[in-house]
Amino acid sequence: MKKTIPHDMIPRKTQSEIPGKKTKLQSVIPVRFIILCFLIPITVLTVVNLSCRRQQSEKHSAYSFRIPPDYLREPSDIPSFWLTSCDEVNNFLIKTVHKGQIQTVGTSAGGRQIRAVLYGSPRQGKGTTTFSGSLGFGDVRAYRGPDHDKTVYMSMAAVHGGEFEGIVGMVNLISVIETGKDLRGKEWPGITEAISEIDRLILIPITNPDGRERIPLRMELYRDTIYTVPEYLNTGGMPDGTITGWPQIKEFIPIDFSKPGFQGGYPNDAGVNIQHDNFLGKKQPETQALFNLAEREKPDLIINMHTGALYMRMDRPLGEPALHPAFDTLFKYVHSELAVNGLQETNDPAIEGNPARAATGVYNIDGAVNWHCGALSVVVESPSHAFSGNSATRKAKIESPDNLLNAQLICHQQAMRFLAKTGGRSKWLPASK
Repeated sequence: MKKTIPHDMIPRKTQSEIPGKKTKLQSVIPVRFIILCFLIPITVLTVVNLSCRRQQSEKHSAYSFRIPPDYLREPSDIPSFWLTSCDEVNNFLIKTVHKGQIQTVGTSAGGRQIRAVLYGSPRQGKGTTTFSGSLGFGDVRAYRGPDHDKTVYMSMAAVHGGEFEGIVGMVNLISVIETGKDLRGKEWPGITEAISEIDRLILIPITNPDGRERIPLRMELYRDTIYTVPEYLNTGGMPDGTITGWPQIKEFIPIDFSKPGFQGGYPNDAGVNIQHDNFLGKKQPETQALFNLAEREKPDLIINMHTGALYMRMDRPLGEPALHPAFDTLFKYVHSELAVNGLQETNDPAIEGNPARAATGVYNIDGAVNWHCGALSVVVESPSHAFSGNSATRKAKIESPDNLLNAQLICHQQAMRFLAKTGGRSKWLPASK
């Protein structure tokens, strides 16, 4: 899945944007020379050893990641609502969540807890068959159980650790649920109303804590149309700043952590991009945790928040063809509302809400979880706070952090409205028996 704007829209850049600075050493005493020889490499590379951040596992503790120091600069005015690090999110959850329940739903390959916040009561009772069996039988209610018509909304962010927008959106969504306002103090009556009509919510702010911890930034510096740095941090690269890039990062799974450079936020500590795990073989612990959660909760709808678009876009999953009509309706709900709020390429809801515009994704975790539990699982790509589109080839608005948060919350609001109004999986596919 693309994590930057399309390559036909921006000229490819593979070299570091670090401003060079030559230092001349003239007459120096030997002691000073020795000190300078020690310091010069530090000015070229920042070495990040994250072994102490793991909770349970020392896997890869011998490996150090080398990131050009310019890539680690942060804005001086990070908004107060921009919470993205594992520590920030965990502290926020502990402080804020009172109506919901914080639950550890799994442990990452690196031994870090994967936390979800759950609202409402879970499904009661069990079905009589597997999901596959229910399709063969012609009635998904046989799999979903006696309260098959209960509506369950699930969303996850940061499957790729370098994509911060989904984390920010999820944290602020939880704030709205708990306090009625996002972290800016803005009320969202549409979200409050939609939530009141849904039976169960499952929200996972950081799905890949290993990848997120690997990037020691709360917020990346905005770099105009230069996307080299955000792509480097997400897909990895060499110590000189050369990026691995997309889709090259997907050629090798698992990634070899023993190679010099930086492996980026895509993989977990086992080197696996869980968006493209071995779903029919031995799965990563993060993937297995998601499968177990989906099997237990049987969500109707899963929104998988990523970053990598000029304007927020929803991709059609490569899953059950029978769910295409439901996806089309969901697409209209989300994209039409984004358009009228000025968060699409045009303000025309008819144009932007046309589901024929949706690209079909490849086989990934969303298709796999659909076939696992029957949920309509959808990737949503957000614009990035770290760069804009190239106005030389396509006019793109610079998205402020406020606009990015608004887009996230509108997407959640409309997705929940869609679920509430359409009634969920049992209503999308009327029983044939």
